[in-house]
Amino acid sequence: MSSNETRTRPESTTGGGLAFGVGAYLCWGFFPLYWPLLAPAGALEVLAHRIVWSLVFVLAGIALTRRWSRFVAIARNRRQMLFLALASVAIALNWGGFIYGVTTGHVIETSLGYFINPLVTVLLGVEVLKETLRPAQWTAVAVGAVAVVVLTLDYGRLPWIALLVAGSFAAYGFLKKRASLGAFEGLGMETLILAPVALAFLVALELRDELAFAHEGTANMALLVGTGVVTAIPLLMFGAAATRLSLTSIGLLQYLGPVLQFILGLVVFGEAMTTARWIGFVLVWSALVVFTVDAILNRRRVLRHVAENAEAC
Repeated sequence: MSSNETRTRPESTTGGGLAFGVGAYLCWGFFPLYWPLLAPAGALEVLAHRIVWSLVFVLAGIALTRRWSRFVAIARNRRQMLFLALASVAIALNWGGFIYGVTTGHVIETSLGYFINPLVTVLLGVEVLKETLRPAQWTAVAVGAVAVVVLTLDYGRLPWIALLVAGSFAAYGFLKKRASLGAFEGLGMETLILAPVALAFLVALELRDELAFAHEGTANMALLVGTGVVTAIPLLMFGAAATRLSLTSIGLLQYLGPVLQFILGLVVFGEAMTTARWIGFVLVWSALVVFTVDAILNRRRVLRHVAENAEAC
């Protein structure tokens, strides 16, 4: 963080923001430990429960904080509803890809998705917003592309779980930014849009005698209900961090989650890492170093330029 930012941000605010940010990414980093506990519920049933119980948790929060007027105002805004409808599809794909990955022995590949997410986000900016990349950014993207090729050759297939997680999360971030809403209200409307489909799927499973919920014991039922809590709490902490920390700090913190997921996949779940996979991941990490250093240096240049202009005025 630059000296200018330090002077303009109270120390207590920055410290609190760091605690919220670390807390959010620690939650996301340890997520792979939670979802396998929901067996024998399948990935799609878990996804449906995550949508339904997240909605219940968020609506309860909106009621307690008396934000109904804001929530209703969102429903009346066609532009925001369009972006939220698209965002709901993107987050459903992201949640589904993540849940499938961590419950089928692909935790490391899932972590790869969040490592390459910043690079995919940059490409999205180029394709959709027609942004121009700096040379260092192109270098990072090129190295990341080489890493995907190396991993594809090693897996014998595209690392589609990683690409799905990265692509859907990049799209979700883009759409949320266009909608310009708080995390709590936005999540509430997104899950409200998805809830009818999720509920219909759960009813269909029950009619086919394939529903785990309420048929596999109290502990399983409680854990499935808990998907709403574990989804909403880190989002709330992230929202609190985002208002207190600089974009540079948030950008650095975002790597904490996939680092923890990678370690869990390697140490706890015992997933294999061949030489080619190590090479692929080292290339990705190298690309992220280039990308992050460039972002920090560019932000410092911008802040210095702003400060010089302010002094000149």
